[in-house]
Amino acid sequence: MPASTSTAESRYEAIEADAPDRDLRLAAAERAAAMELPSAELEVWRYSRIGELELAAFTPAAVESTVTGADALVATKSTLIDELVASMSPHDVFDELNAAFNRTVAVSVPAGKVLREPIVVTHHIAGDGVALYPRLLIHGGADSEFTVVERFESGDDTYALVVPRLVVHVSQAARVSYLGINLLGPRVWQLAHQQATGERDSTTLLSTVALGGDYARVRTDARVVGQGASTKQIALYYADGTQMHDFRTLQDHIAPRTNSDLLFKGAVQDNAKSVYTGLIRIREEAKGSVAFQTNRNLTLSAGAWAESVPNLDIKTNDVKCSHASSVGPIDEDQRFYLESRGISPAVAERLVVLGFFDDVLAMLPVGDLRGDLRARVERKLVGSAS
Repeated sequence: MPASTSTAESRYEAIEADAPDRDLRLAAAERAAAMELPSAELEVWRYSRIGELELAAFTPAAVESTVTGADALVATKSTLIDELVASMSPHDVFDELNAAFNRTVAVSVPAGKVLREPIVVTHHIAGDGVALYPRLLIHGGADSEFTVVERFESGDDTYALVVPRLVVHVSQAARVSYLGINLLGPRVWQLAHQQATGERDSTTLLSTVALGGDYARVRTDARVVGQGASTKQIALYYADGTQMHDFRTLQDHIAPRTNSDLLFKGAVQDNAKSVYTGLIRIREEAKGSVAFQTNRNLTLSAGAWAESVPNLDIKTNDVKCSHASSVGPIDEDQRFYLESRGISPAVAERLVVLGFFDDVLAMLPVGDLRGDLRARVERKLVGSAS
């Protein structure tokens, strides 16, 4: 079905009449209107639920976003912001819709500045039948160090589509950490696309905790373009009921002697589903690069389903790469060990699952959040046993 049903002229009112980039936004909306929605026949949407989306049921609206801990670091219109926007690579109708209807928060940390406290961007998803298009742009100047937390929150009754876009640019020797937290209600769809670029000797951490939403998808393209750059991707996801979490990742090595590492861990219970597909790409110029990719999944119920598809695309020699994945139930030896010591089956399962996630939780860039997120996972476990 063409996307035009959701971007008719009557809906262009979501684009502010006095917006300085109104012409660009209208052009993006028109391109989106002429495009087909993707289907699960496309490899990048394989196993997805995209065929269930009724885009016409949602009307573009402005998202309410708050920023704390940034002080004067929230950037206004500038050449730098223009460059970050220009670096975005539209892939499909949803990228174009974000270009048309986005509300942007831009964070720019100058060279040499080190922030001890995180910058927190919270998107409050509210409304009935609304489509919201938040965009977060992050720039780390040379030798800067900081963390940005992006939270997506909604009530249980909210019926919405949220299409966020993230662009991260990490300059030479900068150290930038990002944490995205999905706490959306059970009637919200999320279709996210993240793009990160690391320059020479930079360090980028892209982390995700996904607990909410009906269908929640995150596509992450992490590029290391400068010699000695490194990127790490970690994720914790847990789906219950009829939820589905969908992750697509790219570790793209463009420069020599670059490093990437990925660890994604998920659990599904009831009739929930999860999908992970990942690609390590080592280009011709990226000799001496090292890349690892690991995805582990627990299926906690007979009706739960998980798919894991790691991939390698290596175009040069003198590299070190590996990938691994697993899908299966809780280790029976671990369960037996705990139950043999008088621990009930429900508590034993809870302990095993929490232990399964502990290494990911330990790597999250904001230590103060680990306890809260661990408690949220535990509440899902308790809910499934009740």
